[in-house]
Formats: sequence, structure tokens, C-alpha cells
Amino acid sequence: MTPAEKQTQPHVVAVCRNSRRGPKPVVAEIRLLPGVGVEQDAHAGTGEREVSLLAWESHQRFQPRTPVQLKPGIFGENITTMGIDFARLQVKDRLQLNDCVLEITRKGKECRTPCAISRNVGECIMPRECVFARVIQGGILRAGDPIHKKS
Repeated sequence: MTPAEKQTQPHVVAVCRNSRRGPKPVVAEIRLLPGVGVEQDAHAGTGEREVSLLAWESHQRFQPRTPVQLKPGIFGENITTMGIDFARLQVKDRLQLNDCVLEITRKGKECRTPCAISRNVGECIMPRECVFARVIQGGILRAGDPIHKKS
């Protein structure tokens, strides 16, 4: 697959982790652990919200509404994706990200007003745009890894 073809396929844009809540810095890789989530992340071990995913397309739609330069992890997501339409996913759908398998457990979340993200960015899009998942099959995940919806 050529680099151009890879970019048109659903893939991981960035992986992010933070030992504290709020925006998460981009890291080279994350380890996903079943029943835990992202190793060394503030949300690890939280059941239905083990891993948070947000589409890069959501960042792009929101960018004109804020003076802050948006980047992966700024909304507190663990995995920034491209090419996956979260609106079409249902709870219990499964995604394969490289060797890892995630099961969607929740769409959106309730935010405290104002949450740390909305204070930094002006508004938090996580209540409308993100999905949460639990880890079914763990492993290492990096930017560029492919994403497929499992049947």
C-alpha cells in the first residue's frame, strides 16, 4: 500500500496518554490492556470508559470556532482517528486497531461545566463527538496503525 493509499484508509492519527485528567500529550505508542485501558493513563481501569476515541475530522470541524490551534489529545482523547464515522457506530460494535480489539461501550459523555478542556479550548466536543471503548484484545498501538470495523 502506498503512503497516499494508507492515508485514505481508516487509521490512527495519534495516540495520547496522561497520568492526570484533561488534555493528553501525544506519545509514540500506548499499551492497551484488557480490563484496564491505556496503561499509565488517568482513566485506566474505569470500566466502560477504558479508552476514549475522537475523530480528527471532529477537530477540523471545530477548529474555526476556537482561537486555539487544535492538535491530537487536546480534548483528552487517547486515540485520534481518521476515516471512522463514529456516528454510524453502535454500542457493542468492535474495532480492530492493528492487533488490538476495542468494543464500543458509550457514545459521548457528560462534562462538568466548565471542564478543564472547555476552559483551555472554549468548548468541549467530547459530549457529542467521542466514543468510549473497552479493550477486548490488548497490545501496542501507534500513529499510522490501520483501523477496521469487525463484523
